Amino acid sequence: MRLMFYTIPTERPDTPLLDTVIVPSDLRRLSLAELDQLVDELRHFLLYTVGQTGGHFGAGLGVIELTVALHYCFDTPDDHLIWDVGHQTYPHKILTGRREQMGSLRRKDGLAPFPSRDESPFDTFGVG
Repeated sequence: MRLMFYTIPTERPDTPLLDTVIVPSDLRRLSLAELDQLVDELRHFLLYTVGQTGGHFGAGLGVIELTVALHYCFDTPDDHLIWDVGHQTYPHKILTGRREQMGSLRRKDGLAPFPSRDESPFDTFGVG
């Protein structure tokens, strides 16, 4: 069941499935029903974190399912993903080991709001 949001969440959401995904290969052990739940948790977490830091989340929200599918089907970082808009990478960053750093987006010494090869081997093309 899809969660509906009418306001930006102000409390960190419970994300039991997302909590188990440290690297994209962790997605492959989930069932289709669990993947469906995971995309809801990812969406909720993205709204919460970007709501706290500020920034653009429309592009990221638009590619939640696509991001999960790409990382599920391809062997990243050996298979390279290139994003056409930096803000699309927020779900990608969450699924590639940077989830706990998302609160540092757009802050000094924090995560870049775009792909950064210096930040992660999963970012194969840098912009910004």
